[in-house]
Amino acid sequence: MKTLTETVTEETAGRADAFVRRICETSHSQSRGIIDRGCVSVNGGPCEDPGTPLEAGDSVAVRYDPTQRYREKKVKKWDDRTFTIAYEDEHLIVVDKAAGTLTVPTDRGDPNTLVERVSIYLSHSRSEREACLVHRLDREVSGLLIFGKHAAIAEQLIEQFKNQKPRRVYLALVAGTLRDDEGTFRSHLATGNNLDRYVTAPSKDSEEAITHYRVLQRLEDATFVEVVLQTGKRNQIRVQFAYALHPVLGDTHYEPERAKHPRWIRKRIALHATSLSFTHPITGEEMTVESPLPAAMSKFLRGSKKI
Repeated sequence: MKTLTETVTEETAGRADAFVRRICETSHSQSRGIIDRGCVSVNGGPCEDPGTPLEAGDSVAVRYDPTQRYREKKVKKWDDRTFTIAYEDEHLIVVDKAAGTLTVPTDRGDPNTLVERVSIYLSHSRSEREACLVHRLDREVSGLLIFGKHAAIAEQLIEQFKNQKPRRVYLALVAGTLRDDEGTFRSHLATGNNLDRYVTAPSKDSEEAITHYRVLQRLEDATFVEVVLQTGKRNQIRVQFAYALHPVLGDTHYEPERAKHPRWIRKRIALHATSLSFTHPITGEEMTVESPLPAAMSKFLRGSKKI
């Protein structure tokens, strides 16, 4: 057995699993397993949660066997058709939203919205938590969304989004062949009477939208792109690609005829929020959570002829 003891400094303060990973020079999953197996103490007391926040001055002791594989404890997964859990700690939760799920209810009071389902999940926690909305995804878009478990946490995260600090990466299948390998859309968006968005001249009623893209694959009749949001306006990606005459496949609102594709038979649109990077509001740790490409988009790519 090996014992390591170290005092937390201002530079190393943060989550317990990150601290253990650093001093033991091991993987993220191994560090969580070391904590789960009762090998870590903080200030003389047991550390049972990998997400335990450590502050400067805390004394951390790790007693473990470097030759042993420490596996994380398996926790029964929450079964919900509207989302899966991508990351969670005592302060926030990042979920992977299913396409077809509304983030919040409309004026019609739609049931089974994401905020409702996440709230139900959190209500099963032993301590009081609530699903505090930070940002949204369109109904037919899948991917990563973050919720604060307390209003104060959500406010700090919302401020990050206002300052364009989180890095939001999407994957999309768009109609036609994009000419440039990469580019940026800069335009102003406004809202019509039917609530659809459109590109317009700058005015007091419009919002600037900035979207960066990079071509990943050119297909015979579509393009697979990586999209990074600089601003996060409603329908931004969909409107700007449609305005460029390359709408997202399956989009029934923006250039719907061009968005039709004989092999895209899903009701959802081919847009997925695949990566979300942000600063943890409590620990200050720079975090990145990722979500794999949905099966429908992967299947489309496998069946497409590359050019």
